[in-house]
Amino acid sequence: MDTYSFMRQVADSWGMLFLFSVFIFVVFWAFRPGSRKVHEDIANIPFRNEDKPATEADVIPEARS
Repeated sequence: MDTYSFMRQVADSWGMLFLFSVFIFVVFWAFRPGSRKVHEDIANIPFRNEDKPATEADVIPEARS
């Protein structure tokens, strides 16, 4: 068996299984319990300063002191 055929067999079986496992992990990570607050906070970033412009303390965390 030449190198190409061996690598092709590995990619077709174990490589595909590894990539599928990574996909399932990412899906479960995105929908894990407790992540709703994080996702809602990120989704509302464009609307945070809708009423008034952001201050320097809102933009630069070091400026809060």
